[in-house]
Amino acid sequence: MNILTKFSVGQYVYGNRSWLRIIDSRLKIIIVMIFLITPIWAGPIWRLSLVICLLLITFLSLLPSRVWWRSICFLSLLSLLIGCLTILASSDIQSLDSYLRNPNELQVVVENYKKWNILQIPSQKIWFINFGPYNFSRKAFELGIKTSTLIFTVVHSVNLMLLTTLQEDIVWGLSWFLNPLRKIGLPISKWLFQLLIALRFVPLVQEEFQNIIKSVSVRSINFRNLGFKKSFNVLLILVERLFQNIFLRIDQGAESLLSKKHILIKTNRFRTLYPSKSINVIVNTLSICFICIAIFLRKLYGSL
Repeated sequence: MNILTKFSVGQYVYGNRSWLRIIDSRLKIIIVMIFLITPIWAGPIWRLSLVICLLLITFLSLLPSRVWWRSICFLSLLSLLIGCLTILASSDIQSLDSYLRNPNELQVVVENYKKWNILQIPSQKIWFINFGPYNFSRKAFELGIKTSTLIFTVVHSVNLMLLTTLQEDIVWGLSWFLNPLRKIGLPISKWLFQLLIALRFVPLVQEEFQNIIKSVSVRSINFRNLGFKKSFNVLLILVERLFQNIFLRIDQGAESLLSKKHILIKTNRFRTLYPSKSINVIVNTLSICFICIAIFLRKLYGSL
């Protein structure tokens, strides 16, 4: 199983079919920041709208389905699992200070929210096991939606940008936004160079993880015969070996950089120059319109 080709997470995929590739990197950064920042202090309707918008962008992006369908399925299942765990963990929990306050203070709230509990399971007995009553409250359901949608939007929006944008182009876009800070004397070029190295290091981590999985499959370890304790020890050894290999790659990269006496960093040469075509102007104009509409709708319908 080749993880680098089947789960292309955080790495650029070459091609020229998708219209996402010709959007200016500065506009891509602004759009990603909209997906990262606007869910803060936003209601569940806005968060669900962002998820639907991301899915529509993915389906209409003309990217090959083999590039994103595995990662999006895994991310959807992970988000749903965390959302369900959040709902179960936060339901039927009473506040410790509820008995110290006057119940009449909450009379207005109770009248406005007559159907506070979405689902109420009464006390039941199955065979010799007694199940107590359990309530799924509206607040717990909203918290589960917020948690699952936040994980999906944060991971998938960034991954979608990394799939369709060169690392150098992202660094150049960030340098354009951070250019005023150079006048203060901040080492923006060094910070962006470190970011570029980190982006280049993501496929190396995936490669080491793939090598660990292949080494386990070749040895065909029978975890049933080992038992729980020995299986857990094997898992810890594999994790330790993974981190050792990653740190070895970091050490090798640091030694190669230290071997050079002087490194000239110019972020201006990182910019990808696309040919001036009418389709590029149209796509960038529509991206600007999308940014303006998203900010306007967030102000109207995104509040709690």
